[in-house]
Amino acid sequence: MAGTTWRLHGDGRQVRPGAVVAPDERLSWPRTIGIGLQHVVAMFGSTILVPAITGFPASTTLFFSAVGTALFLLLTRNRLPSYLGSSFAFIAPIGAASASGGQAGAAGGILVTGVLLALVGLVVHLAGSRWIDALMPPVVTGTIVALIGLNLAPAAWGSCTPDGSCSGFRAAPVTALVTLGAIVLATVLFRGMLGRLAILVGVLVGYACALLRGEVDLSGAREAAWVGLPSFTAPSFDAGVLGLFLPVVFVLVAENVGHVKSVAAMTGRDLDPLTGRALLADGLATTLAGAGGGSGTTTYAENIGVMAATKVYSTAAYWVAAAAALLLSFSPKFSAVVESVPAGVLGGAATLLYGMIGVLGARIWVQNRVDFSDPVNLTTAAVALVVGIANYSWVPREGLTFEGIALGTAAAIGVFHLMRVLARWRGTSQEAASPASVPGGSELEER
Repeated sequence: MAGTTWRLHGDGRQVRPGAVVAPDERLSWPRTIGIGLQHVVAMFGSTILVPAITGFPASTTLFFSAVGTALFLLLTRNRLPSYLGSSFAFIAPIGAASASGGQAGAAGGILVTGVLLALVGLVVHLAGSRWIDALMPPVVTGTIVALIGLNLAPAAWGSCTPDGSCSGFRAAPVTALVTLGAIVLATVLFRGMLGRLAILVGVLVGYACALLRGEVDLSGAREAAWVGLPSFTAPSFDAGVLGLFLPVVFVLVAENVGHVKSVAAMTGRDLDPLTGRALLADGLATTLAGAGGGSGTTTYAENIGVMAATKVYSTAAYWVAAAAALLLSFSPKFSAVVESVPAGVLGGAATLLYGMIGVLGARIWVQNRVDFSDPVNLTTAAVALVVGIANYSWVPREGLTFEGIALGTAAAIGVFHLMRVLARWRGTSQEAASPASVPGGSELEER
C-alpha cells in the first residue's frame, strides 16, 4: 500500500522557514510523537464531551475514535491528515433515541448513518463530488448545520424529570455559570494551544467548582479498574428513531468536504480526488462505532488548528495520536471519571457548544456569500430554521416519528429545489427581498 513510510523533512529537527511538513514527510520521531500528543490534547475536550452529554461510555468512544482514525489514514493512503473525533451532530438524535430505545437504539441509528455516509463516499469516489454541491448548496448546508445547533438549545438549559431531578444549566446554575465563564475567559486570556483548549479548561474549572460544592459522585470511579477493555453495546433498530439520524449524514458530508478543502489550501496540494475516500472512511468508522456502542465520528477542526500552528501536516503524527487514544480507551477508571461530570458543568459547556454549532451554519453562509436578497435562499433558511428550532414533529403512523432536525433538513432541501425548479420553469426574476429595509439594500441589489 502506498504511503506507509515517510521521508524526513530537512534535518528532522525543525520546519524550514516558509515551508510545511507535508503529509508524506515527518520530523524526527521524538518531535513527531510530541506533535501527535498535541493532537490528542486538541481532540480530547470535544471528543470526551459528547459521551459525557449523551451518557455513552467514554472509553468506548475513545476506542472507536482511535480505530476510526487509523482506518481513515489507511483508506486515504496516508495522504490526508485527519483525526476522527466525536461528532456533535449526533447529540440530538442520540438523546431522542436513548429516551425511547436506550443506548442500543441510539447505536443502531449511528450505524445506519455510517452506512449511508459510506455509500455517499463510494458514489463520490466513482462519480465525483459535483452532485453534492448541486444537492446541498451553501444555503442548504448552512441551514442544516445551524438548525441542529439551535434545536439543541433547550437541552443546554435542561429539563426536569417527574422525580424532580434536573439536567443542564438549571440543575446547578452556579456551577454552570462558573464553567461558561471559565471558557469565555480562557478563550481571550490564553494564547496558543491553551487558548484553543478553552472548552477543556472551562470544563476542568467547572468540575473543580462542582467538587467544592459537593455535586460530584466519584463512587463509580473509585470502584473502577485502572486497566480493562471498553464496554461494547450491540445496536438495535427502531424505524421510529432512525429518521432522526438521517440529517446527520448531510452534516458529516459538509464537514468532510470542508476538511479536505482546508487541508488542500494549507498544504498547496490538490486533494479533491481523496474526497470520496474521506467520506467512505468516515462512514466506515461511524458504522464500526455504531456496531459497538460508540459515538459517531467526524473529521476534527480542532486538529486543523494544530496543523496550522505547527505547519506539520505529517500523517505520522496522526498515527501517534490514534495509538495514544487507543491506550487511553483501556482505562475503565478514566471512563468513570468522565461519566462523573455533573449536569451543571455539562450545561455550562453545552450553552456555548450548541450556540457554536448554530453560528457555524451562519459562517457557511458568510464564507460562501449566500445572497439572502434572493427569495429562494431566504425562504429556504426561514422555513427550515423555524421547523428545526420549534422542533416540529410528524407521526405518519404509530411508532414512527420525525422531529425538528429531520423535518428541518427535509424542508431545507425540498423548499430550495422546489422553488428553484419552479422559478426556472416560470422564468420569474429573482427580486430582492425587502431591500429597502436593509441599509444600503438598493445599492446591493444594483450590484
